[in-house]
Amino acid sequence: MSAVLLALLGAAAVPPLAAAGNETQRTQVKTLKVTVLSTMLADAGFGEWGFAALVEADGHRVLVDTGSHPDTVLRNVQELHVDLSDVKEVVLTHHHWDHVRGLMTLRREMMKRSPTALAVVHVARGIFYSRPGKNGESNDMVAVKKEYEATGGRFVEHDGPSEIFPGAWLSGPVPRKYPERNWSGAGKVKAPDGIVEDTIPEDQTLVFDTHRGLVVITGCGHAGIVNILTHAHGAFPDSPVHAVLGGLHLFPATDEALDWTAGKMKEFGVANLVGAHCTGIEAVHRLRERLGLNRKTAVVGAVGSTFSLSDGIAPGNIAR
Repeated sequence: MSAVLLALLGAAAVPPLAAAGNETQRTQVKTLKVTVLSTMLADAGFGEWGFAALVEADGHRVLVDTGSHPDTVLRNVQELHVDLSDVKEVVLTHHHWDHVRGLMTLRREMMKRSPTALAVVHVARGIFYSRPGKNGESNDMVAVKKEYEATGGRFVEHDGPSEIFPGAWLSGPVPRKYPERNWSGAGKVKAPDGIVEDTIPEDQTLVFDTHRGLVVITGCGHAGIVNILTHAHGAFPDSPVHAVLGGLHLFPATDEALDWTAGKMKEFGVANLVGAHCTGIEAVHRLRERLGLNRKTAVVGAVGSTFSLSDGIAPGNIAR
């Protein structure tokens, strides 16, 4: 087992400072581009309360989340002239409807061109737990699992960190070192130890180890962005965080909470921020100020916004 994997498994497995990657085993991503396909603000296509992004790295293509309405991402990729038919893998960050409801539409549509399109979905332990609600089951993924597998698709469930291709790491469930409560508190989950508050235990993140530093992609960041960065940095202590992209669930955060978050993010060296979905417009602006970033390096993400290692952030006209 590599030192990176041991570090991502947490302090119980290996002391943080013992986690420096073994350079003979460590492979870094050389090329990386992220395109936002679903969020509220739209420079092209259609906005919605949801999130999805296409990641292209060293010849690999991965779809992260699938939006909230069944056809939004499909319409947006048509508008943006993005072809998903050769994308084989999907990462679902957590079970919430605004990240998963586009999956079946996309799978069925892309299968018309390629049977292997979107044929593997990476999820973290807990995504299929029952969420009892007033009107019955409230977790879409319980039904989606059966629907998706009926098409020949396969779920890969992670209970810890996994390298899905060289330099690309799924966190699995993120340890909650700091008390970031980035969830509503209203939901319940039928966990192995009974029905308890739903803290979104399956919330996971995609982390890329690059020559510029770590690139971190979140769906909602329910585990808390500081917890997420702490977890990632434990595996790569010699790497600053080059970029954070996606939803950070900071729209309801107080100024004090945002300032604390920004202070911690600054310690990790965050150099680029694309705050999409549930991050919040005011939250992005406050983080930008506190991180010492500018309009080129910290933006509100829009449909069509991109980030690449070579060119940085291309926000699109509306988010510029």
